[in-house]
Amino acid sequence: MSSSTVEPTLPPPDRTTPEPPPREAHLARPHHHHPPAGRRPWNRLACLADLAGLVDAHALALLRATVGIVFVGFGVLKLFPSASPAEQLAVDAATKMTLGLVPETVLLLALAALETAIGIGLIVGRRLLRPALVAFFLHMGGVFSTLVLLPDAMWQPHSPAPTMEGQYVVKNVVLVAVCLVVAANEWGRHPRPRRRTAG
Repeated sequence: MSSSTVEPTLPPPDRTTPEPPPREAHLARPHHHHPPAGRRPWNRLACLADLAGLVDAHALALLRATVGIVFVGFGVLKLFPSASPAEQLAVDAATKMTLGLVPETVLLLALAALETAIGIGLIVGRRLLRPALVAFFLHMGGVFSTLVLLPDAMWQPHSPAPTMEGQYVVKNVVLVAVCLVVAANEWGRHPRPRRRTAG
């Protein structure tokens, strides 16, 4: 007759109770401090990006306003005798273009009124913008014609370099480029409707 010993069986481990984390676990995890909702930490790059976005959103209005202010300033100066350094240059060029048939005083007042009106149209925009742009480009045609009409005043003798007055005229290419961008946007936003051809 054989005797057998029964080993006591251990109950299976209860898997429902989670094991406690190691004591060092909380030391290994870095603490992240999140700002409260609705507040964003100050960041120089973020501020620059916001400024760039603001300028980009209002770029055309900024271009119009700056050129308009320049034109209003130059136009108002021509209303006062000898206040504008380009006064005599503008009068001489206008006198040649009108063959000397218009008095200098009238020419100066007309130029002052034209430049001031162009500046106001560019600043205000809306319905005044297109007439102001047309007047601007016509005016710039007259301005650049001084490079040919007044060569002695525009160019240094025996040199292709412009004089101080010539540089005053040549720098207007920047204003032309700005208004070309404004004009392209203005006429591109409202294209002329195409006429339908009879089929």
